[in-house]
Amino acid sequence: MSAHTQTAEKGQNTTLLCQESYVCSGTDEAVFECDECRSLQCQRCEEELHQPERLRNHERTRIRPGHVPYCDSCKGANGNIMHASMTGSRQMAAVRCQVCKINLCVECQKRTHAGGNRRKHPVTVYHASKAQEQEEEGEMDEETKRRKMTEKVVSFLLVDETEEIQVRNEEDFIKKLDCSPDQHLKVVSIFGNTGDGKSHTLNHTFFYGREVFKTSPAQESCTVGVWAAYDPVRKVVVIDTEGLLGATVNLSQRTRLLLKVLAISDLVIYRTRADRLHNDLFKFLGDASEAYLKHFTKELKATTARCGLDVPLSTLGPGVIIFHETVYTKLLGSDHPSEVPEKLIQDRFRKLSCFPEAFSSIHYKGTRTYNPPTDFSGLRRAVEQQLENNTTRSPRQPGVIYKALKALSDRFSGEIPDDQMAHSSFFPDEYFTCSSVCLSCGCGCKKSMNHAKEGIPHESKSRCRYSHQYDNRVYTCKACYERGMEVSVVPKTSASTDSPWLGLAKYAWSGYVIECPNCGVVYRSRQYWFGNQDPVNTVVRTEIEHVWPGTDGFLKDNNNAAQRLLDGMNFMAQSVSELSLGPTKAVTSWLTDQIAPAYWKPNSQILSCNKCNTPFKDNDTKHHCRACGEGFCDGCSSKTRPVPERGWGPAPVRVCDNCYENRGMQLDVAELPSDEEGGTLIARKVGEAVQNTLGAVVTAMDIPLGLVKDAARPAYWVPDHEILHCHNCRKEFSIKLSKHHCRACGQGFCDECSHDRRAVPSRGWDHPVRVCFNCNKKPGDL
Repeated sequence: MSAHTQTAEKGQNTTLLCQESYVCSGTDEAVFECDECRSLQCQRCEEELHQPERLRNHERTRIRPGHVPYCDSCKGANGNIMHASMTGSRQMAAVRCQVCKINLCVECQKRTHAGGNRRKHPVTVYHASKAQEQEEEGEMDEETKRRKMTEKVVSFLLVDETEEIQVRNEEDFIKKLDCSPDQHLKVVSIFGNTGDGKSHTLNHTFFYGREVFKTSPAQESCTVGVWAAYDPVRKVVVIDTEGLLGATVNLSQRTRLLLKVLAISDLVIYRTRADRLHNDLFKFLGDASEAYLKHFTKELKATTARCGLDVPLSTLGPGVIIFHETVYTKLLGSDHPSEVPEKLIQDRFRKLSCFPEAFSSIHYKGTRTYNPPTDFSGLRRAVEQQLENNTTRSPRQPGVIYKALKALSDRFSGEIPDDQMAHSSFFPDEYFTCSSVCLSCGCGCKKSMNHAKEGIPHESKSRCRYSHQYDNRVYTCKACYERGMEVSVVPKTSASTDSPWLGLAKYAWSGYVIECPNCGVVYRSRQYWFGNQDPVNTVVRTEIEHVWPGTDGFLKDNNNAAQRLLDGMNFMAQSVSELSLGPTKAVTSWLTDQIAPAYWKPNSQILSCNKCNTPFKDNDTKHHCRACGEGFCDGCSSKTRPVPERGWGPAPVRVCDNCYENRGMQLDVAELPSDEEGGTLIARKVGEAVQNTLGAVVTAMDIPLGLVKDAARPAYWVPDHEILHCHNCRKEFSIKLSKHHCRACGQGFCDECSHDRRAVPSRGWDHPVRVCFNCNKKPGDL
């Protein structure tokens, strides 16, 4: 055919003919386009081809005037799906080759008809005017409109395999869903064993076969973590989960993640592809129901109150649809039409002693696949019917969904120790309860995970046993107990009414005390010269309590008399040193002048160095030259030599730089020291010797001070050698940065992080003492 003929045929939509040739031999006008058959079909071929039951549910579109078919190559006609896999969607045809009798999009036309003889094949261009497009848009059926609404939907990772939420906040969650913040939504999630086609099921049930959730023919699971997407047609958040029974690490955490998803869902699809329903399906749903009622209902109600949500999150659990696909066996209940499949499901639960009480409803929907593909129309209708039912689960805003998931993730998170886990259940209590174990008896805490963040203490229903290592005894006042009150008391150095020094004196004489807030001092350890009884036999009751990791002991030595004495002495020494610094300088200068030789210039007259004229400050030391007697700074009088003419010899003594350079000059006889000056000189030498000796003694006393502090510290204090940095700001300690112990917790802090003062009665400090920043924030008595 000539080029003129080609051009003449362009721009004209010729009649679309049947591509099946099953009844009509390809001569009749096409009336339908079948997506599953991937062909245009006339009326007769369409009826004959879809007579078998397995083909009746094929999705077919009626061809309207100006209809543009899909590209045959992109759709996979003749086995070619290259371009469709690259673009991820089917392309509309741009031309029809009159010789090859196929419809081609622009890309496929370039790929298949760009060279050789095919380049000359005549083509018909599909082109619809704007008027036709508007008419087609107005006449578009509801199904086509729904398809167009889902064309831009994409999925995103909501929670990874370590239970970490992958959206930053509520706004980010709404942005990724691509929905309105005020839109009321429901949540649909899917569960099942790995490889059963969960992602494929969601794609065909909600998104008309588009690969919104990734699928893969590989052996490894293609869904890791939890993925979400928004269905704009049904106004639901669709959640895809990781399959059960897969080869994976962190199995316990991933299983717990499934229950978090179930807890925020309104409808759960359990997908199973097996000829018969397995026990693991019933076991999973039964264990999930028990864990939901035991751990999640209470937390969801607390989240409703805490976040001020208008919509209750836990009126009832989600509804469940069991989607069962078989190949060789009949569907459940087909043998006995009078038997409802849901009743058979309940009987199976009862036989296995599994009770799915948490779920608002359980429905069965089965399909038998003689030849692929699977028919999802029945599941789609069942899902839409359940979503329309708002009697038990109401739609809610996306922000409420995010807050519920965030609250559950914050509460139930962290690693699960394998040695503490029972594997007899899909959702054992260890997945959701605190993992702390009593150090004394080995029993576990029965509170929810991360309860310490809310200030809730550990708790165990079993009784503990006494351990000498932890001394886990608690004393309570016996008199108060008999009056119906339980008041804890601790042994300590002095009573709260005694002053610090009077308390130390009484402690030295009468020993430690036990003081009750209601009864006062009820016991002194050395009250009598002899015959003092044990407090357990007289005034207190003993209880054994659990020792949880990270907590202190109970009756550790609170007798802090030695440390209080050291604190008092340090305070006195520091005060005297600071207050007497000025007078001490004055007295030292006066005494030095009294024993100085007559030729020395008095200290009161030395205001600056005689050589460099640097003014002396209060803390600067003045040095006299032994030759000339003038006052110098240390830098100008660092030389030494004998000065026998002044009586300093034969040992070298301090001289100024000028006298050191003029060492050859001799003094006049009139300048030689007299007998009186000789006595003064001897006094000066004795004074210097005493000063040097006392300095050495003070230095020697400083060395064992650390040993004394270690011996005096209370038992709950962290030893000094273990404290390398501040427990709060993490600054490393050095000579310039001193260590301070908090009297409440016993940890080491710098001065800035422990400058608060507060009484710590539980540790025996009844008067305000140093506490750290964190302990000072605690309410009540320390």
